[in-house]
Amino acid sequence: MNEFNNKKILDNYGVDCLLINSTNEFLAEYTLPEENSRLQVTGFTGSTGDALMTPETIYLFVDGRYHIQADLEVNHECIKVVKLQQGQKFIDELAAIVGQDKTVGIFSKKNSEAQVELFAKYFPVKLLDEDIFTPDHFVKYLEIETVPGLAPEEKVEGIQEFMSENEAILITNAEEVSYLFNKRSYSIPYSSKIYGKVLIYKNDVKLFTTDAFEDFYDEIQNFDGKIFVDKKSLNAFDYNLIKDKATEMKENPIRLMKSVKSEAEIDHLTCAFERTDNALLALRNYIEENDNLSEFDIVQRLEEEFYKAGAKGLSFKSIVAKDKNSALAHYSKSSKHEIIQDGSLILVDCGAYFEEGLATDITRVFVKGTPTELQRHVYTTVLRTFLTCYNCRDFETGYDIDAMARFFIQKNMVDGFVFNHGLGHGIGVSVHENPPSLSPSELGKAKLRNNMCFTIEPGLYCENNFGIRLENSCYLDDGVIISFSNMPFEKKLINYEIMSEQEKLWLEEFEVI
Repeated sequence: MNEFNNKKILDNYGVDCLLINSTNEFLAEYTLPEENSRLQVTGFTGSTGDALMTPETIYLFVDGRYHIQADLEVNHECIKVVKLQQGQKFIDELAAIVGQDKTVGIFSKKNSEAQVELFAKYFPVKLLDEDIFTPDHFVKYLEIETVPGLAPEEKVEGIQEFMSENEAILITNAEEVSYLFNKRSYSIPYSSKIYGKVLIYKNDVKLFTTDAFEDFYDEIQNFDGKIFVDKKSLNAFDYNLIKDKATEMKENPIRLMKSVKSEAEIDHLTCAFERTDNALLALRNYIEENDNLSEFDIVQRLEEEFYKAGAKGLSFKSIVAKDKNSALAHYSKSSKHEIIQDGSLILVDCGAYFEEGLATDITRVFVKGTPTELQRHVYTTVLRTFLTCYNCRDFETGYDIDAMARFFIQKNMVDGFVFNHGLGHGIGVSVHENPPSLSPSELGKAKLRNNMCFTIEPGLYCENNFGIRLENSCYLDDGVIISFSNMPFEKKLINYEIMSEQEKLWLEEFEVI
């Protein structure tokens, strides 16, 4: 049963409902367990998804990647899983439960100012500075490294040119901070970011890391001028400290600058993906040459291969999922009891950070022994979807490419299987970066630019059967999509009879190793 006394907690806060978040004060996607309030309250281990506490129950909101996983992990006696379908908005489902007259408590350090203002349009909001589930936690960096790149002053000089002496820009997004100052740290698992807050002035740029936040708060309170902010990435607590001085930026220039990689960054990623391919190829051989392996054995060997290749850390928790577990898009258990047998499918989704701290990300599906015809059919359908999207030319946005994938899958639908997530995401300092986005959401409608880096990862999943996802990280070069990876696809799983001659040619051109 639920160990929390919902009514007592709500009464203590003086609210009717309480939003419980998975993030921290930097609004990071991947957080330490001790920072993740939603994990503490629900037991759900997915990287995203918030919860709502009411006097009677706790509602957990998850997107299509986590529908099955949430059902498996939560106590259904006290937690109701709200499964958001493609196109459904979190705010609409949240508002339907809350109603218009109930006050919702919102932790000010764990929600962006833009999010809080959106909530306030639907129901009364009370900002709360103290989160009892995860008290304030500051990262103790083991080491902060500097990577090559333009100096911070050079990166922002074009912005400073249009600033006045009494203006400043506040940046708190960890990826943007790390990018701007060419700083990386591997103190937090599955991350190369540093947490900090940056003030850009007309003639200066200042970085305040977590051990200097008192200095930061003194600085912004003593600054007598206008502070430009990005409400989407600034938490409501910090916003309210400078509310009278704050002006919202129409566009965040650092976010766009970070998303368009330099030629040096493209070269680094090319090298990093070569080593990622080699680690995954070594893993495939390990699976082929050994019997009685568990998911756990495979994930351990995979991580050994990454570190042997020179990785400084993993870009996310490696996914190794066999058979029905592969239907969970973000399965993360890697059990010692799940043993690979003849005919087993093994989905491997993995990535790492190398010298410059930019994330790699790739997914392949292997088979032990002889596959079934259904396995081959689904695999080939997903492969054909990838090849169609990878070779497309008539697009301007990630939304366009995502729509091609959905149209192709709908036209070649496999009964019982669903494609329930976006087609791809940006990569950079974080393994999930925006922009760009290849999805059916508003985020996907941003124009793709040269040297933007992103994944293309169509998938088909059937609960209690299996799932197939094939993912390649790519970049855009003069309107042409180029893959960083040349990792071969699993020949045993390809049904060439259902492929067109054009698709076969595309496959041959893609696999140059």
